Amino acid sequence: MSVSRVPVRVAVEGLGEARGSLIRILSPRTVDAIIKILPLEGRAAVWQNEVYFEIPLKMGVEKPRDFARKGDMAYWPLGKALCIFFGDMRPHSPVNLIGQISEGIDLFAKVKSGSKIKIEKI
Repeated sequence: MSVSRVPVRVAVEGLGEARGSLIRILSPRTVDAIIKILPLEGRAAVWQNEVYFEIPLKMGVEKPRDFARKGDMAYWPLGKALCIFFGDMRPHSPVNLIGQISEGIDLFAKVKSGSKIKIEKI
């Protein structure tokens, strides 16, 4: 396993799974903290072109971004949540970019609020 990129699988109950990577260089402290608490599971919330769920992590901003692109994975400090963007958009407040979905991003456009999501290392 690469130190700089950690491959992950994101499973959405009833819809399937996507694959991506957590990328340390984007937000090293945030990515390291998330890796330590994987696997993560939660109930999805949907807002505009974003699916997110609360995780047990409280961190501040690190290299904050106020715009996200399709496929970006991010940590949202204000909501203590992991976010997956399935379209380009401006988040509610700045996010820490943590990775990228490389396969199956279109799956997230079908996610309904309350769906169970699990993210784990592969």
